[in-house]
Amino acid sequence: MNNKPVVLVTRRLPPAVEDRLRHDYDPRLNDEDRLYTAEELIQRAAGAHAIVPCHTEHLSAEVIAQLPDSVRAIANFSVGVDHVDLAAAKARGIIVTNTPDVLADATAEVAMLLILGAARRASEGERLLRSGQWDSWSPSFMVGTQVTGKRLGIIGMGRVGQVTARRARGFDMTIHYHNRRRLDPNLEAGAMYYEIVEALLPQCDFLAMHCPATPDTRHLLNAQRIGLLPDGAIVVNTARGSIIEEAALIAALQSGKLAAAGLDVYENEPDINPVFSELQNTFLLPHIGSATRETRDAMGFRALDNLDAIIAGREPRDRVA
Repeated sequence: MNNKPVVLVTRRLPPAVEDRLRHDYDPRLNDEDRLYTAEELIQRAAGAHAIVPCHTEHLSAEVIAQLPDSVRAIANFSVGVDHVDLAAAKARGIIVTNTPDVLADATAEVAMLLILGAARRASEGERLLRSGQWDSWSPSFMVGTQVTGKRLGIIGMGRVGQVTARRARGFDMTIHYHNRRRLDPNLEAGAMYYEIVEALLPQCDFLAMHCPATPDTRHLLNAQRIGLLPDGAIVVNTARGSIIEEAALIAALQSGKLAAAGLDVYENEPDINPVFSELQNTFLLPHIGSATRETRDAMGFRALDNLDAIIAGREPRDRVA
């Protein structure tokens, strides 16, 4: 007789993580890796002790209200928790955890990829080659923006922001940042702090968004704030799509106010605004900031460490609600 706790897993996870789930739990896996509707998620949670979701599942107050009483935990396979109504979970006595610390390196790598790809017009160049349209070279061909020695502004100087700053210093970039709180001088490593976003923006040749998605940061980068950036600035986003007002970003890319944008996240992903793909000055990735084998394994193990603690009656390491 199987007395292991039942765990609903909403997406296909790395093989090593699913092997550990099978060993320690009675998992309901999503072998098809299909996005469940809210109704399917609620139905599949019947009798489950916990849910391991990703950012693709929207656990709203309405969904949480309909979860069976057996559900004790939501152990997210993600750092961001904007897809979970934390107040609703807390009201029902459901513990919520996330997976911090383990994806800073991978996401910072993608931030640098976006900076370089957007600045050096990588998407345009690849399209020319793949379509067979590259037929000449000249001094004026595919001229982009140099990254070395430029000013990088970072909004959100948490784990990912700090690693991005360290990587950017390898290109001799000077670091300027805004954060809810100023960092310790040892962590700043010479970066210049700005208490308000509006003071930071005029100092940014490049702007990297690394803040969490909250009601306060929704459309943080709007038309008014884009207007404060220097002409020809480049914006990159590996955080969440909702922190940029996409209509304002598109208008600035079309007008030439911004030279380019590098994006890994979008407001309504995977249904992105089609204008982004039509613009020549965008470098676009499909939300792959944490997509390395090492990081995805580490995220899964961190989620299961939290789940192990909850099932054992201990306080989980990464509790957010």
